[in-house]
Amino acid sequence: MKKINLIFFVFVIAANFAFSQEFQSISLLQLKDKLKSEQQSENNLIIQNILPLETKTRKNAGLAIIYSLLLPGMGELYADNYSSGKYFTIAEGALWATFIGMNVYGNWQENRYKSYAQTYAGVNPDGKDEDYYATIGLYTSIESYNNEKALERRFDEMLSEQKFFWKWNSTEQRKTYRSMWTSSEQTFNDVRFVVGAMLVNRLVSAINAVRSVSSYNSAIENEVSWNVSLGLERDFLNQEVYKINFQASFR
Repeated sequence: MKKINLIFFVFVIAANFAFSQEFQSISLLQLKDKLKSEQQSENNLIIQNILPLETKTRKNAGLAIIYSLLLPGMGELYADNYSSGKYFTIAEGALWATFIGMNVYGNWQENRYKSYAQTYAGVNPDGKDEDYYATIGLYTSIESYNNEKALERRFDEMLSEQKFFWKWNSTEQRKTYRSMWTSSEQTFNDVRFVVGAMLVNRLVSAINAVRSVSSYNSAIENEVSWNVSLGLERDFLNQEVYKINFQASFR
């Protein structure tokens, strides 16, 4: 009986050992298949880092003209050519400074001659226009002015002494007044040349902006479009291999 039990015990141990070996064999096969599957997945994994060249779009000549008309130099800035456009912007700034300065000076001289006329010629500024202030610098008094118009039989141009009275105490005072009036008027006249220079500056800037746009568009039509992709793969020895793809095309 003991012999049978011993044999049965040995049989159970042998069976357990065989089962464990078989189970271990199956587990190793599954693990191998799993590792193989993961390795294949890793081999198929590609990490790409695409580095495209920044796409440039064509510029519009109409917009460049509008920008230059609004502010000279901005059309060139729009066309990536501010190296030449900056001179138009600088010129515009100088012209505006001149325009403002001349207006300030002209107004200052105008206030001076009007104040001088009130003080030394007894002028009442109410209701007096530019022609009146131009006239009183040419005649010593309203009396001498009316006498001249009467001799010329231009009675319709005679002025009311009560409303338009003036009388300089000396010829020197009249000449001093005339000098201030002339300085103010000349300054305001010269402002028109500054305004004309502003218009010319805008026109030339617009023409230059159109040329800059044309050059810009021609350049991007000839430039190279390129694309680089960087990939990471594993070879059959499970080593990491980097692959770089380069593509270039001409527009």
